[in-house]
Amino acid sequence: MKHLIFSDIHSNWEAFQSFLKKARRLKPDTYVFLGDAVGYGANPNEVVEALAALPNLVAVMGNHDKVALGLETSMLFNPVAAEALDWTKKKLNEFSLNFLKSMKRGPLRLKEGVCICHGAPFDEDYYIFTPADALEAVEFSGERICFFGHTHVPAVYEFPPEKDFVAIYHPLEEGRTHIKLKKDFLYAVNPGSIGQPRDRNPRGTFLIYDDQEEAVKFYRFSYPAEKAKRRIVKEGLPEVLGERLLEGY
Repeated sequence: MKHLIFSDIHSNWEAFQSFLKKARRLKPDTYVFLGDAVGYGANPNEVVEALAALPNLVAVMGNHDKVALGLETSMLFNPVAAEALDWTKKKLNEFSLNFLKSMKRGPLRLKEGVCICHGAPFDEDYYIFTPADALEAVEFSGERICFFGHTHVPAVYEFPPEKDFVAIYHPLEEGRTHIKLKKDFLYAVNPGSIGQPRDRNPRGTFLIYDDQEEAVKFYRFSYPAEKAKRRIVKEGLPEVLGERLLEGY
């Protein structure tokens, strides 16, 4: 099966529309969403309604989704993120609220040997940025492969059975990162972000995990980021949320 794995849309309707066009051409068997449908951007309802319409969707909640639903507090968020979530709470319609509530809390088992989560299996709000964090995450999950989001940075951490070395891949170019997964190795894999990339590349990222070939392939796509920025400014959200889309930070 081909699993299309994506994360962190963050109410960016322009990015999500461009992603959907590319994703449908790839004809995946399942769509796997790693959380944070909302927050930051100006179109939460449009994003949630399109997300809910995807066939064979498996979705886990992100931290922004939980705060938008009132399941967690925004006290630990930076002021810009908290302001955007306060705005989002007022905008979400009944359909969006019900769909966000229906998403599972991670971590989940996608299939035998494969875990999905938003932050980390041991803490859904934890950021995995280092090999040590990645190894702890996949070992804690009890699976061979752990797919995670939250950092908005695409990455593959590869650990041999001895765990005394790690190979790290940071996909930057469209279609150029195709990684064959090795038997008995452990992997922690981040597809990057659809709606707010943070690896200094403004194009969105996602991946296809082919469980027959045992490989992951990353894809990047462009979208009208200037238009997304204008929507953010028009809605009175912090302008920095639009500016960062243009630079990928």
